[in-house]
Amino acid sequence: MTNNNVIEVNNLIKRYKGAKTLSVDNISFSVKKGEFFAFLGPNGAGKTTTISILTTTLGKTAGEVKIAGYDIDKEARQIRERVGIIFQKPSLDRQLTAEENIRFHACLYGMCGYRPSFKLMPKAYRDKITELAEIVGISNDALFKPVKKLSGGMQRKLEIVRSLIHTPEVLFLDEPTQGLDAVSRRGLWDYINSVRNQYETTIFLTTHYIDEAESTDKVCIINHGKIAANSSPDNLKKSLLKQELILDADDRNELVSELSALNLPFSINEHVIVPYTESPQAIIACLKTKLSVLKIHEPALEDAYVEFLSKTEVVKL
Repeated sequence: MTNNNVIEVNNLIKRYKGAKTLSVDNISFSVKKGEFFAFLGPNGAGKTTTISILTTTLGKTAGEVKIAGYDIDKEARQIRERVGIIFQKPSLDRQLTAEENIRFHACLYGMCGYRPSFKLMPKAYRDKITELAEIVGISNDALFKPVKKLSGGMQRKLEIVRSLIHTPEVLFLDEPTQGLDAVSRRGLWDYINSVRNQYETTIFLTTHYIDEAESTDKVCIINHGKIAANSSPDNLKKSLLKQELILDADDRNELVSELSALNLPFSINEHVIVPYTESPQAIIACLKTKLSVLKIHEPALEDAYVEFLSKTEVVKL
């Protein structure tokens, strides 16, 4: 790895056979060790194609990709040993029980030698399954049922447990919480954040739940196969949307006069709107008028994302 980058993508291209346009069009980006990286974009933008290439499940047309210092063309096996993947589409053996799916996965990753039953598996494995199952809400009863008898939501939880069982160096999350209820979503993110903090696990996320990317270190937006933006959530929001103070007073004329005297820009709609770039508290402290309305509007990442796509002529999310 160079510069502490655990993911390095340079001039990556993917053209599907017979396609007139490139699915991934000469993109480059990097992700540092321990970073929480969100890879966002509308349907058909190239997200799933990119993550499939990075996880060695799809070949590229051209370019260079390294994961944890290993070349994706020459050292795919070493890469697979160091990554965990929660796929967008189900990838379970429906004939096995939930636990057997996890056990087979754990053994493939060298956690332990295969045993014919859960009770004969090492204690560390059994404890880890119990911990993860509790976090995502898989009951002990469901853990030993055939996958084909589990609900779609329960199968999704099972895939999450399976991907985390070996504590991967890089965790790829392709729509990880799709189909999960709010409680399970929160439990999953709490656990992922604790794993990241404890092991410096790098998180690579694609999601349509934009609020899940709010606390990421970096947001990279792909559009029409090209990288359209790559910055922190805060910088993306500040570049596209205004932070605003929403004010009012019983004597609005006095408030307006005071804002004018302070040379502060403002507009009047239902209330008095004052945009700001620094501390809103500093503005409030300068006002002597008794306020009847005081709200601080901080735009969400989802607001900035929608605004960005609207400016790049994409309307479907």
